[in-house]
Amino acid sequence: MALWRSSGSDWYIQYDDMSGVKLKYACDLDKSVLLNNFDRRGWTAVSPEEDWNFYWASVQTVRTVFSVDNGYRLGDEQVINHFPNHYELTRKDLMVKNIKRYRRDLEKEANPIAEKDENGVYKHLDMFPVTFMLPADYNLFVEEFRKNPNSTWIMKPCGKARGIGIFLINKLSQLKKWSRDSKTSTFSQVTTKDTYVISRYIENPLLIGGKKFDLRLYVLVTSFRPLKCYMYRLGFARFCTVKYNANVNELDNLFVHLTNVSIQKQGEDYNSVHGGKWTIHNLRLFLEGTRGKEITDDLFNKINWITVHSLKAVAPVIANDRHCYEIYGFDIIIDDNLKPWLVEVNASPSLSSTTSSDRIMKYNLISDAINIVIPPGKLPDVRASKTPDKENLGQFDILFDEELDKSDLVTLENSRGLKSYPNVPLPAPIRGGRDVRVSQGRASWK
Repeated sequence: MALWRSSGSDWYIQYDDMSGVKLKYACDLDKSVLLNNFDRRGWTAVSPEEDWNFYWASVQTVRTVFSVDNGYRLGDEQVINHFPNHYELTRKDLMVKNIKRYRRDLEKEANPIAEKDENGVYKHLDMFPVTFMLPADYNLFVEEFRKNPNSTWIMKPCGKARGIGIFLINKLSQLKKWSRDSKTSTFSQVTTKDTYVISRYIENPLLIGGKKFDLRLYVLVTSFRPLKCYMYRLGFARFCTVKYNANVNELDNLFVHLTNVSIQKQGEDYNSVHGGKWTIHNLRLFLEGTRGKEITDDLFNKINWITVHSLKAVAPVIANDRHCYEIYGFDIIIDDNLKPWLVEVNASPSLSSTTSSDRIMKYNLISDAINIVIPPGKLPDVRASKTPDKENLGQFDILFDEELDKSDLVTLENSRGLKSYPNVPLPAPIRGGRDVRVSQGRASWK
């Protein structure tokens, strides 16, 4: 049984152990939103070397656990919070590489989703700005840059997060020293300081109060083949502290261009009360009031479309271990035409809290995710069905499930089916999954 309890100003869910089941957990991170969840469920803390049922591990630990040289084998009553090669989606260069391959494959199959317009732009899969890997694609980048010499580009190191190492350029001369010093002449999956992605900068972001923002959305994936993913309703918008200015003299001002909280909280204009954040609910209310409900609904349908197809893009290459699940942090930016763009996907979205509201939201995020991965009162069982009971979804909505047919999706009161573009069906399930076509035609989120 789950009961709401109060602890000072915070509310949390306390689970009464009805079955006598005592889970043992290991945890690499000293984060209160994790440890409080485990403690209030009555779970027992053990070391990673002991016999555990649930492990919240760092990405480094996951590499060790699934290393071929390690020889470690997980039992049927053990689950861990990352897929072995999650980096196929969360490394910036590999995400781009996999989505580009996915689009080419659909194009070869003459799938209508991969249709292009007269300018060669994908009509339905234009998910991220023009992007190249550096130094491997340097010559291709130069060719593209010279077509639009007044454009601005953003460079990001492939293996870093929290805005570290990001800078903007608008001249080729700004890259000369970087390219001259780079020793890597071919693309490599190895994380090095020399490997970057460079993308066309979105110079026309949607502004609210004159400030740029992006979205942090939480997506739970419990299986890639068949694909099973859930969108958390309580994501948020992150705002810059300084009003947006596209002037070339402001390219070095990170408080104007980068929304990362780790950067913005260093600024003198940072507000520690609200943390420079809006809930997705408040953002939707604002957009419905200024742009209309139909346009706002269409925007969020497109965001869900991007999310699902980015997951489908990596599904064939992800090691779909049945002991694994993952909470991804999707970063989306919206331009002033209300077109969403995928910025990046995070394997370990921050669980630190900048405000009390942030702490409560992240606590509940972890709680709801655990209820889907491990039904309350039970031990993990990787042999059991990965389709959760409706009452265990919490604030998650079913985003896409290849094991549910269309009629199942539209009758679930607390789930949403995937809305496709007009007359464009979703592609067939990932190879290796069941041959079930989901949400064909005009199924829409409830």
